[in-house]
Amino acid sequence: MITCIAIDDEPLALKQISAYITKTPGLELAGEFESAIEAIDFLSNFKVELMFVDINMPDLSGMDFVKSLVDPPKVIFTTAYSEYAIDGFRVNAIDYLLKPIGYPDFLKAVDKAKLWFEKDLVTVEQINTKNDTLFIKSEYKILRIKLEDIKYIEGMREYLQIHTVNNPPVMTLLSMKKIEQFLPDESFMRVHRSFIVNLNQITTIERNRIIFDKKVYIPVSDQYKDKFRKHIDKYFL
Repeated sequence: MITCIAIDDEPLALKQISAYITKTPGLELAGEFESAIEAIDFLSNFKVELMFVDINMPDLSGMDFVKSLVDPPKVIFTTAYSEYAIDGFRVNAIDYLLKPIGYPDFLKAVDKAKLWFEKDLVTVEQINTKNDTLFIKSEYKILRIKLEDIKYIEGMREYLQIHTVNNPPVMTLLSMKKIEQFLPDESFMRVHRSFIVNLNQITTIERNRIIFDKKVYIPVSDQYKDKFRKHIDKYFL
């Protein structure tokens, strides 16, 4: 699922693009904005993969908005003026849609975006090169994570958050089932539908909850309780 936002100062055009995004398989509408300034606030708090941005907007144009972002999402520009097409491609836009925008043209641009994401997405199978290390794709970067540094992994719909000892959490597009295949059973255990824990990082267990740093409480669900207890019993004095 590609997370998208739409930005256009014309309410009808914004409504149209938002409707196209909503009804197109593989796209998820995360927000719609009538100005680029509103979108900047949103992007500072939420991860977005694709933006549909009108070029001609007051206060801050779509082109200047994209150029101002340090690490911008991929962009499909929309405009009523064809002379902006070349400028759009200078900022690495995936495509350029000329208003009025028909759904077939919208789908062609989306297909280009999907091809780009499929090419860019590196799965864990392709980059897992050492038994004690995972190389994880996150926000168009490949990060090296030592297994022993992982405290727990949290499932968040299509994404995972990998929580480590000394660094901020790493977000990656991956399923719990998939990453389980690359974690050693002797060190990692799934204890809940949404959590995998590093057994070597556990220091406190209280009322069927694993406590990390006295702030994070991970529940051990009934489905995994017996397996987890058997592991604990091996070391119980």
